Amino acid sequence: MVGYAFMGAAHSQAWRTVNRVYDLPARARMALICGRDTAKVADAADRLGWDAYTTDWRDLINRDDIDVVDICTPGDSHAEIALAALAAGKHVLCEKPLANTVEEARAMTAAADVARAAGVRSMCGFNYRRVPAVTMMRQLVADGRLGVIRHVRATYLQDWIVDPQFPLVWRLQKDRAGSGALGDIGAHIIDLTQFVTGQRISGVSAVTETFVKERPLPAESSGLAATADGGTAPTGQVTVDDAAVFVARLDGGALATYEASRFATGRKNALRVEINGSLGSVVFDLERLNELEFYDATRPTTEQGFSRILVTEGEHPYMSAWWPPGHIIGYEHSFTHEMRDFIEAVATDVDPTPSFSDALQVQLVLDAVARSAELGSSWAEVAPTLTPASV
Repeated sequence: MVGYAFMGAAHSQAWRTVNRVYDLPARARMALICGRDTAKVADAADRLGWDAYTTDWRDLINRDDIDVVDICTPGDSHAEIALAALAAGKHVLCEKPLANTVEEARAMTAAADVARAAGVRSMCGFNYRRVPAVTMMRQLVADGRLGVIRHVRATYLQDWIVDPQFPLVWRLQKDRAGSGALGDIGAHIIDLTQFVTGQRISGVSAVTETFVKERPLPAESSGLAATADGGTAPTGQVTVDDAAVFVARLDGGALATYEASRFATGRKNALRVEINGSLGSVVFDLERLNELEFYDATRPTTEQGFSRILVTEGEHPYMSAWWPPGHIIGYEHSFTHEMRDFIEAVATDVDPTPSFSDALQVQLVLDAVARSAELGSSWAEVAPTLTPASV
């Protein structure tokens, strides 16, 4: 694995746990973790459960006993590492968004297509697909319980950079992160809604805003947490969006609205999706991760109303390996489910999803949003992936 901070810790817990929970055709051995700081990566290896550590990601590529490379770095290094790993015959799991640019994402997808022919698999880590309630939501739509989908409403709201003295961490720099709230959290709701509905965004009209244009340079940075030099640090320019809002059309006819913001004061990690159809509606709220709200318009009018589905039964997606009904799971379990699906796909020689092609399509939506915002919210069509779709 390359990277050991927020996502590195989440992925490490999943790799440690997955074979202890699920009976899979292969076992994961946590062989080698990579980071640039020797002391920090050594500590991470010990704390997170890795056999060894290195400061050069090429060591992962060159070792014959490593089959999988898991990329948990900032977006500016995804393409280089993934391309090298695929060329060396390593299966690749890459965090979202897939890359910082459409050109990088296309190159990664093309490399994944070539590698697939040789039995080398790749997947992008949109973990919210693996929340049991989200997978259940998709099943309700696929089974026709909502009828014709008419509206999609999605928000992902955080507030961790509301303070203008919060330092200029890498997530606020375009050359490192690619974009701001749009790619960081907007990518999640783009993928999630397309996954649930089975429809893809075809065009958008967008507006973005950077509320705080300059920030103190950090004394120390670790992604979502950092410190400035007591308010005396020099400042640097914020080069990404703080918030993005857009309307969209989906290729199945639905109308959609999306909002991604890291300036929603009081909202810590508030992801919410509502789908309205001709026969009903369904709502998912990440802060109530084990639940769905479901409205069945086919019931008698005297019995209609939103009902709460507690997604903890053994028959619900992923839940058979966990606890008795009513015993809830949490955020970290979505990564365990991600590793379960990835290991099973690799071990049985099938393509895991979301593929790099799926992730490229999300990248193309991000690009359309950015283009629309730059052109005064004019309508922007989403470019085709030119590769097979697997959503």
